[in-house]
Amino acid sequence: MAHHLASLLGPEGVARTTDLARKVDRHSVDEWVRARRLHRPYPGVVVLPAALDQWRTRALAAVYATDGVLSHTSALAVWRLVAQSDPMHVSIRAGRRALRRPGLVVHRVQDLVSDRVGPYPVTELARARVDTWGLAAGRDGGRRLVEVSRGAVITALRDRRVRPDALVAEADRRPALPGRSELLRLVELVRSGSHSELEIWGVRHGLEKPGMPRFVRQHAVALPFATVHLDAAIPELRIAVELDGAAFHGSAEARERDTRRDVALAARGWVVLRFSYRRLTSDPEGCRREILQVCAARRALLVQR
Repeated sequence: MAHHLASLLGPEGVARTTDLARKVDRHSVDEWVRARRLHRPYPGVVVLPAALDQWRTRALAAVYATDGVLSHTSALAVWRLVAQSDPMHVSIRAGRRALRRPGLVVHRVQDLVSDRVGPYPVTELARARVDTWGLAAGRDGGRRLVEVSRGAVITALRDRRVRPDALVAEADRRPALPGRSELLRLVELVRSGSHSELEIWGVRHGLEKPGMPRFVRQHAVALPFATVHLDAAIPELRIAVELDGAAFHGSAEARERDTRRDVALAARGWVVLRFSYRRLTSDPEGCRREILQVCAARRALLVQR
């Protein structure tokens, strides 16, 4: 009897051989593998050859082969915080034997609490975030992985997908975590209102320097069309500092939006100072000098009144 392999293996084109053997004769499965109608990437797992280039299929194959859960960057990819990439990371409980295969990294951990997103068992989000941070800050990390890890922390916190306290608690459970102090610093920066790497850089190298005034991060101002949140503000002087990244401020639509916002703020007595990524990184002292000059001018106006 002919079988339609795609329907037998399901939408992702992957199955455990034990599960498949409940539907068809085991000898048929072996014959399909020998005929290359099925591929066996790991012991006990078969995949449709046409599905091998799909990340989703490889992820499930890794889970089936290890009886583990997706973790680290693989879990973050399922949580849609980073792009899908290889190698595939899976965590299993300590004491079990780790399967070794190219493109697969198996982590043995003492405590393993899993969540589920669609068909995937995954480590819960705060755990995946901290795991990836340790991986990036460790000896096998690299610049790209560090960037991915930092971006995932910022995005998860900014979008309120994970609470700052949850990340801190997860980091506190692992005092030997590589880069732990920098992770806690980043969490605090995002908690206080830095919602991008540019804002974080601007705060560290521009706003938080001796002699600079105290800024209120993400200060809310009600405008006729919306309530806006200023990157940094000196409310008593009605001075706003906006840090413009190319990704959000480079298009014509974004510039028009910024102009409309600045005009509405000006109508309420605010002065808006905008600094681009290029200016902030190439001339931070000049940016600070301009902010201080405007502060002095605004104070002088207030005295005259």
